[in-house]
Amino acid sequence: MRVEMVGPFGLRPQGTMSRRALPLAKDLASRGHQIEVLLAPWGCPEDSGRLWEEDGVSIHNIVLPPSIPLLREVIITWRLLRRVRKRRPDVVHCFKPKAYSGLNAAILWGLTKSRLSKVRVVLDTDDWEGWGGWNDLAAYSAVQRRFFAWQERWGMTHCHALTVASRTLEALAREMGVDDQIIHYLPNGVEPQSDAPDRALGDRVRREWQLGDNRVILLFTRFFEFKPRRLVEILNQVWAEVPSAHLLVVGRGLFGEEDRFLTIVQEAGRASRVTYVGWRQQHELPGYFAASDVAICPFEDTLLNRARCPAKLADLMVAGLPIVADDVGQAGEYIEHLVSGYLVPPGEAGTFAAGVVGLLRDEQLREELSRQARESVMRRFGWPKLAPTVERAYAG
Repeated sequence: MRVEMVGPFGLRPQGTMSRRALPLAKDLASRGHQIEVLLAPWGCPEDSGRLWEEDGVSIHNIVLPPSIPLLREVIITWRLLRRVRKRRPDVVHCFKPKAYSGLNAAILWGLTKSRLSKVRVVLDTDDWEGWGGWNDLAAYSAVQRRFFAWQERWGMTHCHALTVASRTLEALAREMGVDDQIIHYLPNGVEPQSDAPDRALGDRVRREWQLGDNRVILLFTRFFEFKPRRLVEILNQVWAEVPSAHLLVVGRGLFGEEDRFLTIVQEAGRASRVTYVGWRQQHELPGYFAASDVAICPFEDTLLNRARCPAKLADLMVAGLPIVADDVGQAGEYIEHLVSGYLVPPGEAGTFAAGVVGLLRDEQLREELSRQARESVMRRFGWPKLAPTVERAYAG
């Protein structure tokens, strides 16, 4: 089957195409499908016009036009559509229902309904983009917010098949009247050849950041998932029980939220117990994972967090890290409480802190949860396990 996967941006810095579409494409290619990943790399303009092949998948970055407002958007949409039409795929899988990929899905849907094309239009959604989701967080104009909210609902209800990354998105699609036969649950997966991080990499990170032999708590985050004061409240309770514990923070906020968090840490007099390393490239992460004893994933109980499928949960589990997470959204899909991690009812700071303290003090429990986390995510969420769902969506 000839498949075109269309993304609204490039492989970086956003993660949908590199962490979701591309590994799925590679697995489908290994099953004999002809896959091209088509990208509009405005976030990484150095990729403009670049073409290459990776594990049997063709990757095609369109040439970006000059930065002329409105005209630029029209040209990008047209160049994506022109490439799709030239390649004559059996299926077009558009990732994200908004922006350039959403526009392409809408145009292709119109062509099929006008009998000008026989392509099968499949839409993928891995976030809630409208009101209560990214519309409330991202720096969009009022016009963009209204358009994206409309585009999301229209796209999810006008496609031959809909792949959804979370149970919440699945439920939202049903509320819109999308038929169960059209909806295909497709959480984020892991690559089958994923190795556990080398301990030597962790030792190197510990030396570089002078972490010593302390128990290290990892916070791998974009900062929008939680309220910083609540997290500091949790950490204060942890430090009261395990004073030597050290927080290693990996990641960066979307709008400088890390500065707010670090200011609150400073005000609480805890700066010496926190090491902030900022954004790290994907190939650097295994070292930081291996340097850590426990990972924490705080999530506020919001529609945005419930609808998301955080790839970091799978990453941390593959790395064999015992996780303490608020039981919000997909956390409960990936983690089985006290089997492959520690789940906390949302909002219960004391229970969250107790879970972290318990893991820091119990090496045997950490090792057991580590083993079970890695085994569980590889078995249940490997892309070879998930790919047949996509093949069914493509076949209709």
